[in-house]
Amino acid sequence: MTSAQTDRFVHDRLPPRAQWPELRFDTPELRALPAQVNLVQHLFDRAEANGHAGRPFLRSDTRTLSYAQARAAVNRIANLLVNERGLVPGNRVLLRGGNSVAMALAWLAVVQAGLVVVATMPLLRAKELKAVIDKAQPALLLCDAALTAELEGANSGLPLLRFNTDAADGLEALAATQPAHATPCPTAGSDIALLAFTSGTTGVPKAAVHTHTDVLAACECWPRHMLRATPDDVVVGSPPLAFTFGLGGLLIFPMWAGCSVYFPSIPYTPEAMVKLIADKGATICYTAPTFYRQMAPFAQQNGIGKLRICVSAGEGLPDATRQLWKQASGIEMLDGIGATEMFHIFISAAPEAVKRGAIGTVVPGYTARVVDEQGHEVPDGTVGRLAVIGPTGCRYLDEPRQAQYVQGGWNFPGDAFQRDADGYYVYQARTDDMIITAGYNVAGPEVESSLLAHPAVAECGVVGRPDEDRGQVIVAYVVLKPGHSGDAALVKALQEHAKASMAPYKYPREVVFVERLPRTETGKLQRFALRQQPKT
Repeated sequence: MTSAQTDRFVHDRLPPRAQWPELRFDTPELRALPAQVNLVQHLFDRAEANGHAGRPFLRSDTRTLSYAQARAAVNRIANLLVNERGLVPGNRVLLRGGNSVAMALAWLAVVQAGLVVVATMPLLRAKELKAVIDKAQPALLLCDAALTAELEGANSGLPLLRFNTDAADGLEALAATQPAHATPCPTAGSDIALLAFTSGTTGVPKAAVHTHTDVLAACECWPRHMLRATPDDVVVGSPPLAFTFGLGGLLIFPMWAGCSVYFPSIPYTPEAMVKLIADKGATICYTAPTFYRQMAPFAQQNGIGKLRICVSAGEGLPDATRQLWKQASGIEMLDGIGATEMFHIFISAAPEAVKRGAIGTVVPGYTARVVDEQGHEVPDGTVGRLAVIGPTGCRYLDEPRQAQYVQGGWNFPGDAFQRDADGYYVYQARTDDMIITAGYNVAGPEVESSLLAHPAVAECGVVGRPDEDRGQVIVAYVVLKPGHSGDAALVKALQEHAKASMAPYKYPREVVFVERLPRTETGKLQRFALRQQPKT
């Protein structure tokens, strides 16, 4: 897309070409992706061509929109943004809202109009929103009417439109005056569709840039080969649409498969999620391992209706949680590891191909290897850095950390893995979360998995603390289940439990009982925040 009326802000702030990842299109489906394509137009056209125009797509407690109805609503919003608000291709539009039909329609309209979505997590505060605004320089703010206070507190001075409201000056009322037909922006596949801000597990978030082709390429990898959704599936889940895990799972991938998504009007709790699954006939669920663990007793008690696929991602899945959920629901979890920088999942295993203790194998379309610090591939069974290459890759917006993520064309997500002889990848930790104690390398998630198998433990996070004698000592922060007391006897019991299931040097020298663990809005454990805790 080239035009005098095109905003080149993002393109002009991409990394130098020498720091770009190599993109590979190694499957027939990937090679068939068109060079000239509008992501949203392509997905709606695909649904119509497959006979899904009249099938339900976006659902809530108050309304259901078919694919055709959703397309008309998207067209009206896109017409409003372009014809009435005067936005031009490449302008950024900041979106702020929880998961809802209105949020989904706004997201699709922005991209169809050739604009760049900058979706933000609903729990971000004014200071955090201002940092996003300063970096992305949006031309317009679209905000759920219930969430405007923090955005207004960011003092941006930018025009603001509210959605999810019946107000006369709200997005819905203004869009209703627009035609239901629109000509999608004739974007190239290489044009920018979204800026995805990372979730902040390692501190300061970064903005990952993704094109129309990136998102469509992701559809042809994990969803096609591992998820295998059908038009009859009903999808629910907790990850926000502002997070690429949620965007893919709860909007893009259902569109690609022609199935429907249900967005409830109340916040998720573990009990409410299980009830929703049964009440709405949900067949696919996306959430984080911690939430599955909390859902397990309710699933055991009340059943899980028609649920058939449970996707876990966002953080490492402890085997104890996998087995607990399988016992409660009868379902083998579909695990995966992905990255905001890669858009979605690149290592996974279909339920029938699960190997205990491993995440899975490389998703078709991607290539992965485990390497040492010099970038040389290490033998199977050796812990090293994960390197990935495929049809998607990391391009940060105006970010000096680009050179750390992409090296020699390969993406380094920052994870430590080992691969076994069958090609299964076993997660160890974030590379900066490996604990070196008395000369031994210990992965925090392995210790967490052991402790989670103890009947008193609800959640835990394990980090290393500097120590003069051992270099680092292993510290476990533990949230207990109701009815258990965090006393010296339980500390001893947890330590002995860990020693019984792992090499003795891996047990936590310190156990700290806490009421809650620091997590991102997407449910990821923030180990960097635990490392900042004062010594007990």
